[in-house]
Amino acid sequence: MVDIGRFRNIGISAHIDSGKTTLTERILFYTERIHAMHEVRGKDGVGATMDSMELERERGITIASAATHTTWREHHINIIDTPGHVDFTIEVERSLRVLDGAIMILCGVAGVQSQSITVDRQMRRNGVPRIAFVNKLDRVGADPARVADQLQEKLKLNARLVQLPIGLEADFRGVVDLVRMKGLYFDGVTGEKVREEEIPGELLLEAQERRESLLECLADFDEELMETVLAEEEPDLEQVRRALRAGVIELGFVPVFCGSAYKNKGVQPLLDGVVDYLPGPAEVVNHALDPNREEARVPVACDPAKPLLGYAFKLEDGPYGQLTYFRLYQGVLARGDTIWNARTGRKVRVGRLGRLHASRLEDIDRAQAGDIVALFGIDCASGDTFRAAGVELVLSSMHVPEPVVHLAVNPVDRKAAGSLSKALQRFSKEDPTFRVTQDRESGETVISGMGELQLEVYVERMKREYGAQVEVGAPRVAYRERLTREVAFDYTHRKQTGGAGQYGRIIGEMAPSEEGVFEFQEEVRGGNVPQEFIPSVEKGFRAMLAKGPFIGAPLDGLKVVLRDGNAHAVDSSDNAFQAAARGAFRQFYRAGRPEALEPLMNVSVEGPSEFQGEMVATLLQRRGILVGTTEDQGFIRVDAEVPLAEMFGYASALRSATQGKAEFTMEFRRYAPAPEEVEQELVEAFRREKEKR
Repeated sequence: MVDIGRFRNIGISAHIDSGKTTLTERILFYTERIHAMHEVRGKDGVGATMDSMELERERGITIASAATHTTWREHHINIIDTPGHVDFTIEVERSLRVLDGAIMILCGVAGVQSQSITVDRQMRRNGVPRIAFVNKLDRVGADPARVADQLQEKLKLNARLVQLPIGLEADFRGVVDLVRMKGLYFDGVTGEKVREEEIPGELLLEAQERRESLLECLADFDEELMETVLAEEEPDLEQVRRALRAGVIELGFVPVFCGSAYKNKGVQPLLDGVVDYLPGPAEVVNHALDPNREEARVPVACDPAKPLLGYAFKLEDGPYGQLTYFRLYQGVLARGDTIWNARTGRKVRVGRLGRLHASRLEDIDRAQAGDIVALFGIDCASGDTFRAAGVELVLSSMHVPEPVVHLAVNPVDRKAAGSLSKALQRFSKEDPTFRVTQDRESGETVISGMGELQLEVYVERMKREYGAQVEVGAPRVAYRERLTREVAFDYTHRKQTGGAGQYGRIIGEMAPSEEGVFEFQEEVRGGNVPQEFIPSVEKGFRAMLAKGPFIGAPLDGLKVVLRDGNAHAVDSSDNAFQAAARGAFRQFYRAGRPEALEPLMNVSVEGPSEFQGEMVATLLQRRGILVGTTEDQGFIRVDAEVPLAEMFGYASALRSATQGKAEFTMEFRRYAPAPEEVEQELVEAFRREKEKR
């Protein structure tokens, strides 16, 4: 059993290509978990430890978050390396849901980028303290002071440099530690030897000024340090560290470290920062919900002596069974224990327990509150709470965004159909943003996700991992439709086929829902619609939400008010009133003047300033609305709202227009009414589809 104060559960998050996996590789090397470092794109045929999937090594990107663990200064550190691409944002979301702290990496040249803003939003939503690491200081144009200023201006973080670079770009040699006021250099072939020197003379004045500013900022988090600063005395090292740690844990301060993971500089002091400033599990307040008290929030004490409470936050379904990533919030878990799934009420026995090191599972006998481990062979879903007998608490679920892109996949033969079924079952279980539906009319299998890249990766995995040869349709946008005005209905369902018939009459109104959800209000007076049939009416209307009669898209909310109706003593039934609701919807829906809604995406394009005109033009050609531009050190970021339907194939067009020097990120923003010509095309396409059937 390890002292809980010596646990650190951290995630590494950043914009695409900021160096997350490279940094993790260096951390594993310096903590002696691996004995040789390899690069992300696997040019040496090996690839980075945390990118264990073949597709990750080929593409040079992280697709699935990977967990590992290591030790530094007698502290046990669980690390989760997360993807940077917005299509895989659920991997970041579910990791931050269970982590106590995070390293936010920023490129020393590009600074705060579009996905940095998304990651910041996710960290705030989950209340995760973070330290920042400005990476790639060996690159031309790197400037950590500018990046620290951007953290304050763009993300509104109370961020200060706790290190200064010694040299920059090709001359980057080491860092000045502003807490200890020492120069640090990284010697040896792989930077494994940290050498301490006095601060270089040319940096001494700047270091003193920045340290004064840092101490003034930290004084807000420690009264003793404040008294020392006001008395103009030199604080001791422990005072400064205590204040810095308090500021980070309170989410009131973000220390900014410097380095270059690729050049093996600055990683060991960053590890010291993880140990010194990020919280242990007992220093973070987690909450569970009590179903017996209207889901009141109850603090969860990170105490091994209490009954078990844990959370399954990620699944991997492999050829030998399901691997479940599991965070223990309280209690102890040992091999052979029996635990209960709060969602299903079933008890399960823990057969195999281990810690993950990328794709490898290292067996252990027991784990305690505050640890992140893996369970093997347990059937559950992502987001399930596991608990000991007698515990009633449930851990809250994670935020899961709705998918916006659809793709039809059809097996080429019967053998492929079986393989496809297995693949879809596994992927939909592993990834909450990956949805599978069957089109009732066409019989096609439709997969849905967060973007083109995510679905492209899953199709490739179907072929490689399951041998499922499939034909893929063109990507389709997740349109919605909704009413634009209130419409009254009065509908009678009457059917006589010999014997007992069917009869149900309903009167009321349908209207657009302001909340974008289904609302049902019952205002029947006089008992004309018996109470037992009112849920039937609601069920009938709810059944129509999946596919509207205007463009065949799901409804973006509907408000139904049931005011009156009629029933028959013999012929009225649950089925009759469900049928009445469905008939009323079909007959009166078009009178509410429905409109088509299309998903708008937040698109951020970043590249050299010389290509600003070309970047803007590519967005305007796609019905984009410019939101703003930010120019910094020869680079520009253009932010726009663009309909998702116009973004297919955008990567190629952008590369062509900017000589491959610009990149973009995209995430769902909102639904908005589609232009008239687009709406007419959707109506016509739906009409042709119906005729074909």
